[in-house]
Amino acid sequence: MNKKIIVDKEMMIYDFLREKLSSLSKNNIKSILKRKMVMVNNKIITSYNYVLNINDIIIIKNNIVESKFSEEIKIIYEDKSIIVVDKPSGVLTIATEENKYDNYNLYSILSSYVKKENSNNKIFIVHRLDKDTSGVILFAKNEKIKNALQKRWNEITNRIYYAVVIGNTKEKDTLKNYLQEDNRLITHVSNTGKLAITNYEKIKTNGKYSLLKIKIDSGRRNQIRVQLSNINHPILGDNKYGIKDKSIKRMMLHANILEIINPVNNKKMKFESKIPNEFYTKVE
Repeated sequence: MNKKIIVDKEMMIYDFLREKLSSLSKNNIKSILKRKMVMVNNKIITSYNYVLNINDIIIIKNNIVESKFSEEIKIIYEDKSIIVVDKPSGVLTIATEENKYDNYNLYSILSSYVKKENSNNKIFIVHRLDKDTSGVILFAKNEKIKNALQKRWNEITNRIYYAVVIGNTKEKDTLKNYLQEDNRLITHVSNTGKLAITNYEKIKTNGKYSLLKIKIDSGRRNQIRVQLSNINHPILGDNKYGIKDKSIKRMMLHANILEIINPVNNKKMKFESKIPNEFYTKVE
């Protein structure tokens, strides 16, 4: 439902909306203006420095963040310390420099979500999934929990992925490579850098494509994508490290299971996201 606000003082629209919509972040405000979701006296306003007059009528169209959250972002688990969601493919974990004013990323969406309960609530990133990777991702609700999880992340987590790759792979293999990023943030197999360990087993193949179950023992940027590409079995739909194919709608990498040791109670917790049906149909 659209929100209506009567202007009670003369000021720039950005500052006014920041004051009246305190649950939204700076980027949220910029985004709703940019997306033409704000009308003043029945006229769409996109400029941040538009000056409002007393008694102007502002209409804010149904917030795209809230509507898309309810439609597309499923909460798998939530308590006072953590929140785990089922990330769709095509959604960033957090905004990049290229789209810093676009609030359709998990960090902004979840920040808005927790601020509905209390405007002082915050979200902290514990780990990331690539934009085109779907599946289980965890956020912390305070910095202490974030730091506790990150400090021992590779020790206290079990991460299972599924991927559809090009070609017919071995039945199983363990990939060990040193990975290094260049100044364009592209990851390469190198003689130096950080060790990445990726284990996979083949679930099914039709010769052209193979469905793999993958367990990672390290958390390096793009490690699954880079290591599979390095053995000439890139992930289907990976336009960065694989083969560009406009007929493939998404990169076929999915975070299926995340198991953690909760630092609050030291108990093991398991979170799961269903493997997309299209992963199976590709190898039939």
